[in-house]
Amino acid sequence: MRGLAGKVAIVAGGARGIGAATARRLAEEGASVVIGDMLVDLARGVADSIVAAGGKAIAVDLDGTSAESQAAIVQSALDSFGRLDIYHSNLAGGTEGDIDALNCPIEVLEKSFAINTKSHFLATQAALPVLLENGGGAMLYTSSGAAANGAAWQVAYPMTKNSIHALARHVAQKWGKKGIRANVICPGLVLTEAASVHLTDEFREQGLKAIPHTRLGKSEDIAAAIAFLASEDGEWVNGQVWHVNGGTLKRD
Repeated sequence: MRGLAGKVAIVAGGARGIGAATARRLAEEGASVVIGDMLVDLARGVADSIVAAGGKAIAVDLDGTSAESQAAIVQSALDSFGRLDIYHSNLAGGTEGDIDALNCPIEVLEKSFAINTKSHFLATQAALPVLLENGGGAMLYTSSGAAANGAAWQVAYPMTKNSIHALARHVAQKWGKKGIRANVICPGLVLTEAASVHLTDEFREQGLKAIPHTRLGKSEDIAAAIAFLASEDGEWVNGQVWHVNGGTLKRD
């Protein structure tokens, strides 16, 4: 991958799953990585594994729904590595109690909004001024196929994830001329550590039958797409929503 050596990246929500795989992939490509997560001990484990493999990484306690915490992780990147080039906003959650539009409690909607919308907005506010000062950089957001496909069993998560698409396109349109690239990844069914705990064998079998592929997704599949979009190889991709899902959902 061209153009990642010497870059500095923040991965918010990098303690496990897609975020951890992305942090490792960016480090393998030569970037220095700041891993932010509320699960800071797990984040330190990821950072330690990167350093043990010869890369550069630190872990930072991050509450993505806090403007102060978002500002602090950006400052940590500047203090530790002297710059910031890439921010991967990978936070997601708040699905417990999320049913349908008639039965989803307001508290569940507000929690989903805080995690799946507000955190990405605050990440943008914290990172974008630094990227602009550097002459450009990449804002990368993790959404979900549910944002485009819809779900009868869930309302808040798809709603709040969909807002990320509008945010990324706003950032791309407003600041693209100043060297900012903003793109979204929508993963399909990815067998992260967290997902593997909850998915039954029957659910996995149904998921595999539903896609035109030989396997379900791995965190490394999403990490590869993020690394491309963060690199010079992906520098002419801007304002896009990429569905990386093995063919589950096909979009123009």
